Amino acid sequence: MPNPDSITAFIDRWSQAEAAERANYALFLSELCDVLGVPRPDPSGRDTALNTYVFERAVTFHHRGTDKTTTGHIDLYKRGCFVLEAKQYAAVSGESADLALGLLELGSSPPRRGVIRGSAAWDRAMLEALGQADRYARSLPADEDPPPFLLVVDVGHVIELHADFTQKGKNYQPFPDARSHRLRLADLARAEVRDLLRAVWTDPVSLDPSKKAAAVTREVAGYLAELAKSFEKQHDPRLVAEFLSRCLFCMFAEDVGLLPKEGFKGFLDSIKDDPRAFVPLAEQLFADMNEGRVSGLLRKKLLHFNGGLFSAARALPVNGTQLGLLRRAAALEWRHVEPAIFGTLLERALSPDERHKLGAHYTPRAYVERLVLPTLLEPLREEWAGIRIAAVTLAQRDTVADLKKARAAVREFHDRLCAVRVLDPACGSGNFLYVALEQMKRLEGEVIALLRDLGETDVLALQGVTVDPHQFLGLEVNPRAAAIAELVLWIGYLQWHFRVHGNAAPAEPVLRKFNNIECRDAVLAWDERGFLATDGTFCPVDKINTATLRYVWDRKTYKTDPVTSREVPDEKAVAPLETFTNPRPAVWPQADYIVGNPPFLGGWTMRQNLGDGYVEALWSVYPEFPEKADFVMYWWHKAALAIREGKTARFGFITTNSITQTFQRRVLESHLQADSSFRIVFAIPDHPWVDATDGAAVRIAMTVGSRSTMPPRLSIVATEEGEEVTLQSTDGKTINADLSVGADVSRCVALRANDSLSSPGVQLYGDGFIVEADEAKRLLKLAENTKAKQIIRTYINGRDFMQTSRGVSVIDFFGLAMEEARELHPHAFERVLKFVKPERDQNRRDSIRKLWWRFGWERPVWREMVKGLNRFIATPETSKHRVFTFLDADVLPDNMLTGFATADSFHLGVLSSYIHTAYALAAGG
Repeated sequence: MPNPDSITAFIDRWSQAEAAERANYALFLSELCDVLGVPRPDPSGRDTALNTYVFERAVTFHHRGTDKTTTGHIDLYKRGCFVLEAKQYAAVSGESADLALGLLELGSSPPRRGVIRGSAAWDRAMLEALGQADRYARSLPADEDPPPFLLVVDVGHVIELHADFTQKGKNYQPFPDARSHRLRLADLARAEVRDLLRAVWTDPVSLDPSKKAAAVTREVAGYLAELAKSFEKQHDPRLVAEFLSRCLFCMFAEDVGLLPKEGFKGFLDSIKDDPRAFVPLAEQLFADMNEGRVSGLLRKKLLHFNGGLFSAARALPVNGTQLGLLRRAAALEWRHVEPAIFGTLLERALSPDERHKLGAHYTPRAYVERLVLPTLLEPLREEWAGIRIAAVTLAQRDTVADLKKARAAVREFHDRLCAVRVLDPACGSGNFLYVALEQMKRLEGEVIALLRDLGETDVLALQGVTVDPHQFLGLEVNPRAAAIAELVLWIGYLQWHFRVHGNAAPAEPVLRKFNNIECRDAVLAWDERGFLATDGTFCPVDKINTATLRYVWDRKTYKTDPVTSREVPDEKAVAPLETFTNPRPAVWPQADYIVGNPPFLGGWTMRQNLGDGYVEALWSVYPEFPEKADFVMYWWHKAALAIREGKTARFGFITTNSITQTFQRRVLESHLQADSSFRIVFAIPDHPWVDATDGAAVRIAMTVGSRSTMPPRLSIVATEEGEEVTLQSTDGKTINADLSVGADVSRCVALRANDSLSSPGVQLYGDGFIVEADEAKRLLKLAENTKAKQIIRTYINGRDFMQTSRGVSVIDFFGLAMEEARELHPHAFERVLKFVKPERDQNRRDSIRKLWWRFGWERPVWREMVKGLNRFIATPETSKHRVFTFLDADVLPDNMLTGFATADSFHLGVLSSYIHTAYALAAGG
């Protein structure tokens, strides 16, 4: 490592350097590497792909709208670390700056005659250099991700840092923030500055602040979970959640300076030997914060907090153990809490039902940004880029009138930014809304910085009009999650305030009750929710007569059958059938952008999770909607309508990756085909995720819809290593309903010549029909005639087909009346009676419940197709690879197999061909 004398010599030597960029920059950067203790750049070679750490790395610029390309050269490039653009400006000059904006398109350096370091012209020149570095990063070859950092260097004066840890090249922002992203030459004397730059050179991803924040947030949530569990032994969970939310905000407030330093922690320490003093003192503190008055406890005038959080000043009594937990929690670094995951962990910590998942995986922030950026930030940044270039161009004319026009254009964009409304109609604990808030605050910081560069003297007046939580709207059915979402937004907003404005206090009241998070259903509205009586009338919740209600199985509770020892529905576990008066589609708040992660419920599981009454009401108010479509598609449908009706500019949703399959795809097709201007502008068809309901790893899709005329972008997952996911992107003219580009095979028309050739197999609706090999042999021996033997059929499902067959059979009473079945094979009938009927008795469909001895779907058409054949072709419905093979005609296929009624080997060859399997995988989802 370099010694202090060599560092001082380096600073002295380069602080005297004259403006001679081409002559000086390579030498300066090489000596800087020595100061940092990192290797100097390598010699450049002929093969550009091998030039991973070199001066003058060549890149190719593709000029939009033409076939023209030009070559540019990055001053210093290190793959996976940074693109560096070097300039050298005059330290002193009396002449005015003379800048040229042609740099951005032509890749050439502007004249810098007389640009004075520290002046507004110098700020604008540094901004131009950043634009050039950004263009270099975007022009790297497709197999080289944009690096995490862009560095702009004024040789011998400043190193400016900008970071995008997603490595998508779409969102470089000042690092660590707009107040401290410029490192002066003299700052290199400090070890922490050299450590920072060394990490940029050697391990830039380690500087991602979300990594430290995630660890702190987990520790915080762990203490909160212990506290909640302890308090809930004596108090209602709702009161516990409200009380702990007040406590944790106090811990956060003192760490960021909203309360006196060590104020809340000091209070807790002062009563460690007398926990009984906690309630009166804490309640007085909460009341003082609510009113914004002098606190006798902290001996200072407090800010006016308000906002509803402290309107109820109740504190819960604590014992010594609980006080100890509060003290340990207060000692943590609350300023580093990561709101993007804090809401999820806090919701789990405060919920008895969710607490077991506290240590489980949470959705990484990078995954959330992967949807928020193309939905919200990319269109805003595209608009901002045009305004920024126009404003700087005006400023170069160096007239008072043009400078006023430049400021006015930037202020107008700022006003628009502060009016943008973002809606998450399934906001949960607010992580999507928080990420949207933070990204917009970052953009606002750049807008204000440019206003300062343009000589705006009244920037502080803009604080009265600023991006704040009232712009971020949420709908959430869980009251606890809705309250947490509001708290998360305020914590995130205040973190950003202090990051930008230092110790300056925010405007009072610090917290405001915007009512921007609504606790209600996002897809279904009604006048009154109640229950259905046996006579079909409506029973309000507050006037229930349990004797007259209609009951249904609760779809959750099972019992062990005493005869068969099988788990069957418990007929005594019933719930009243819900019903709704005047059900109708829910109306969403007006918003410019919609983004979120609606619940993952498949069409087949909606009744189990939402109840028969809710699902029936939902289907009645969306009659055009496929009943088997996943629940999330109702959100997609409503957002697409908002786009088509001109109410919203763009939306982005997480859905399960089954969005490419039949019933989900019909929803997309209904909008894409009905309105040619509505498009999917961004999609990732298959991406890892974490299901919020149980923490399980799932596969999802991301889709963004808009009327944008920009080329849409389809991204596919290239690699997965733990949480680290890399994407490869393709631009195309259209993203199809099956989230593909190119030929839209999902819209192929079925060949009529193939009618009545294929069919899914039987669907049992009862595992009791299945018998093991020994039982099948016993039943065959007990059969009195050939017809009775024929009801015992060999049975194969998808797993049998693809892996090792279980060798099972099924009892098939196809087409027989109950008495016919009993008479034909009484022993088989008795087995079905014991093993199938108890489960079928709880089925809501009359045909399934009443014909309990027969399969739910017997496929009579398929049976007719294969009459006279000695074999048929089958393929599994769900499989990574498309496989076809012959099965004997006496085999009864499961509904997860598709059968083809042909015994011809030629047909097997056609189906197994490369052309057909490629088509089948594309068309089948």
